[in-house]
Amino acid sequence: MSDLKNDLKNDRKPVTIYGNTSCPYCGAARMLLTQKAVGFEDIIVTDDPALLAEMIERSGNRTVPQIFVGDTPVGGFDELYALDKNGELDKMLAD
Repeated sequence: MSDLKNDLKNDRKPVTIYGNTSCPYCGAARMLLTQKAVGFEDIIVTDDPALLAEMIERSGNRTVPQIFVGDTPVGGFDELYALDKNGELDKMLAD
C-alpha cells in the first residue's frame, strides 16, 4: 500500500501523500514531486478504512490528496503547488 518513489535525494524530509488512484489532484501532486525528483510515500486510502482513518487523524480532513512534508501538513495539491511556485517547498524539504 505504501510505495517509495523517486528517492533520489536522501537529505530531504520525507513526503507522504494520502490519496486514491482516480483523483486528478492526487496525480498532479505525484507528478509535481516526481518532476522535482522528490521521493514520497504514496498511501492509497480508497479501499482501506484504517488508512483513511489515519489520514483523517493526521490531517483533520477527509478529502484527498493530503500531503505531508515530514510531520507538517501541507494540505492538498493547490497548497503544494503554491509552495513550489514561491520557493517555500524546497525550504520545507531541506529544513
